[in-house]
Formats: sequence, structure tokens, C-alpha cells
Amino acid sequence: MQAHQIRKLFSAVARRYDFLNSLLSLRLDKSWRRETVKVSQVSSASRVLDVCTGTGELALAYADNVGTEGYVFGSDFCFEMLAVGKQKVERKRRYEDFIPIEADTLTLPFPDNSFDIVSVGFGIRNVSDLELGIREMTRVAVQGGKIVILEFTQPNNAIFRGLYYFYFTKILPFIGNVISRNEDDAYGYLPRSVLQFPDCDALKSVMEQCGLTDVQFYRKTFGIVAIHVGIKV
Repeated sequence: MQAHQIRKLFSAVARRYDFLNSLLSLRLDKSWRRETVKVSQVSSASRVLDVCTGTGELALAYADNVGTEGYVFGSDFCFEMLAVGKQKVERKRRYEDFIPIEADTLTLPFPDNSFDIVSVGFGIRNVSDLELGIREMTRVAVQGGKIVILEFTQPNNAIFRGLYYFYFTKILPFIGNVISRNEDDAYGYLPRSVLQFPDCDALKSVMEQCGLTDVQFYRKTFGIVAIHVGIKV
């Protein structure tokens, strides 16, 4: 799917996106983000960039752990998703250190070596060029900084994988499209994009090809999601 089609798709579901994420993940999405922040070893002074941030959920999870000496940028190329995130921040009247910015992950508007942590949650598979996206994330990280990727993956256990795929490819798209009232099969795109995405070992290899070292990954919830962490040398 081309970039303009992906932008249109997410624009259409932006207002129901958070609700559906929580519903369709059985409310596990928040724990996945907490784990992502934890393995990032974020500190009170960390400078964080969350790309493909959508409505800012992962960025805000980082903002909960960053003090006055640090800050969090959340970038996305879909204005409608960022607008929902901005409204959410305004309602909560906190997160002064969270800064949303409209930007494409393939051409980030930041200098080299700007951030201690560059993260992405459930968004890197939507980038049209995976390797270029990771290289751009790496470019804006400081030496010794972390590149952190939270993404759906494919379970190892054959029995569980069969049950999960039935839910993921049949039930989830039906519920998601009905509730979001989307006529472009936005929630059919989700499982298709996951099944086409590299598995944990393959993604680790791509990250290493992009110049990252000590790449580790952590499977969560029977292996339906994984957190990859690599270090910029």
C-alpha cells in the first residue's frame, strides 16, 4: 500500500483509533507500551522521539517517565491522528514536555544525534521503506542511543498461532471496520500488514544492517508482539 493510501486510511479511523486499539487488544496495548518504556531504560533527562506516533499513546507513556530535564517529541505524517493526540493532552492538562509534530519518518526534520531514544510503536510496518525508516531513526539518535521498535509479530506456538490467526484475520477486521464505520477495510489492512512484516529474527537482521548493535528482542503475550532494542554505535 502506498504512503498516501496509508495516510488516508489512518485519517479515516483516527477518532476511534484509541478505543479500538484497547478493545481489539483486550486492553493489553497499555501493558505493551509500559514494557517498551521499561526496556528502553528511560531516565528523567531522556530526550525521546516517537515516530509514527499516531495519537501519541507510546509518546505519552514515555512522557510519564521523563522529568523536567528531558522531553518527548511525537512525529507522524497523518495530521488527523496528531490532532486527536493533541486533544487528549489538552484534556489531561499535563505532559508539558510532549511535543507533537507532523513529519514523515523517512525524512525526519531533526539534526543528526538529537535523541537518546528513538521509538516506534505499531507503526514501522506502515513505512514504505523499512530499512530507510530505521536508518533515519538511527540518524537522529545519539551515539549509544537506543532504537526501540514495538510491533506485532507472528507467534511461534503452532496451536496458539492457528487460534490467533483466526481472531486476527476474521474477527478483528469485522469488529474494527463495523465500529470505525470504515468502508476501505482499514482493519483488514492491519492483519495483512502484520503477516507481510519480517518476523523477530528478520527484523533483528534489518536493524543490524542499519548499523545497530547489541540488538535484543522480547516477545510478549505468547509472542503476538515483540519489542526490539538496538544501540547506535
